[in-house]
Amino acid sequence: MTPTPSSPEGTAVAPASASTNQPRVEAHGIDVIPDAERHGRARDLFPLWCAPNINYLAFVVGAALILMGLELWQAVAVAFAGNLFAIVTGVVAVPGPASGTPSQVTTRAMYGVRGNRVAIAVNGWFVSVCYIAINWAAAAAVGYTLLQHVGLEATIPVKLAVISLIATATVTVAIFGQGMISRLYPLLSLVLGVVFVAAAGFVVAHADLGFHQPAPLRGFDLWVAVFGGLTLVAASPLSYTISSDFARYLPAATSPVSVAAATALGSAVPGFLLVAVGALAATAVDMSDPQRGITSLLPSWLVPIFLTAVIASTVCNNALTSYSAGLALQSVGVRTTRARAVAATGVIGAVLTLYALFVSDFLGAVSSALSMLVVLVGPIMAVYVTDILIRRNRYDGVALSDESHRSGFWYTGGVNVAGAVSVLSAAGLALLASHTVEFRGPIASALGGIDLSLPVGVLVAAGLYLLLTHLMYGLPGRRATMKETDR
Repeated sequence: MTPTPSSPEGTAVAPASASTNQPRVEAHGIDVIPDAERHGRARDLFPLWCAPNINYLAFVVGAALILMGLELWQAVAVAFAGNLFAIVTGVVAVPGPASGTPSQVTTRAMYGVRGNRVAIAVNGWFVSVCYIAINWAAAAAVGYTLLQHVGLEATIPVKLAVISLIATATVTVAIFGQGMISRLYPLLSLVLGVVFVAAAGFVVAHADLGFHQPAPLRGFDLWVAVFGGLTLVAASPLSYTISSDFARYLPAATSPVSVAAATALGSAVPGFLLVAVGALAATAVDMSDPQRGITSLLPSWLVPIFLTAVIASTVCNNALTSYSAGLALQSVGVRTTRARAVAATGVIGAVLTLYALFVSDFLGAVSSALSMLVVLVGPIMAVYVTDILIRRNRYDGVALSDESHRSGFWYTGGVNVAGAVSVLSAAGLALLASHTVEFRGPIASALGGIDLSLPVGVLVAAGLYLLLTHLMYGLPGRRATMKETDR
């Protein structure tokens, strides 16, 4: 029986078993995967997440930590701490097998049917496009270096051609979707891993393990660099609100712990290692020009292989994001096919990439964009994880796909006030506590420039959502569990 909005049970999802053997249903063209079509094991998620996280942008972020003034050991510690946020990426994957729906549908539990459309339009699509542009800009810059290495001049037409080729390859993989991704990524994880490990070996061989900054940071200046660096590193794992999109193809009975662990490790292991290697590279050469810096540490025979692998890894990363961005457009009500939605996302991402490369300073653009995006994705991830814990991961895909006024996720006028208020309030406070090249919030200014946007956004969003959900609806997951125990 579908709970009515007026009932306290309307704030909860039906038991996970409710979706068992259900026919395929759709929510704005997005399929709920029935049990009969689920297959695979949780450990299959590890290589799927390794391939997109073996990426060049991690080198750039690692180098930025040293350029910000951190000592080598401090940069490595920040790399480790920042990649611990991959645990969050793992947690938000677990509703996938339980509901058979992607995150764009699952988040109706947090924002309501109507409220979710706005949330997905901003986070599921716009933020995804921003990350696509950042990664494509990095890959295109590498592509220019590859052309120069083989003796070709990177003229404006050639640069445009490089961007077009990278974008086309990405969109093609995303259009083919889950089938191609699940088959292709395990092999790519192995190949890319070998190439990046070889490159890392040469970087470590040249690195100055006893490196010290000429002017070591002290006091507030040190904390400014630490929190700023933590925000940069954490931006990558926090961006993966889409992790359940791929876990939804696993059987409903798959262990949530296994799903979370495989996803988190697939993201965190390559993420930490490559950020650390980027920091090591910055102790040996000037990494203000990352392409020139990294390639100067590699033997000539490895340079074209490494640069090609960088481009391939970026295609892997952005293909996942583009696939989910296409689902996001469908989930907000755009009546189109997933292929067309992905293609439209690719075109807009390419335009932003051109801006990042031809109008803005690349390294500065990356740092500022990642810092500002955390203001939004931090609170969104915090609400997502809190909802999963509150509900004990009890999500029913069929109920979530019901967009009518009778839906258990209609709440108040189609909006879950608890989710909307929590994200908006936390994001607003996080913005006030942020510190980037373009913007310095009053809280950050009062603290001498320390960027506390990450902890402020995450803690305020989680705490406020828990409080408001309890006050407005009770704690549905706990109540449902108690009732089942009583039976």
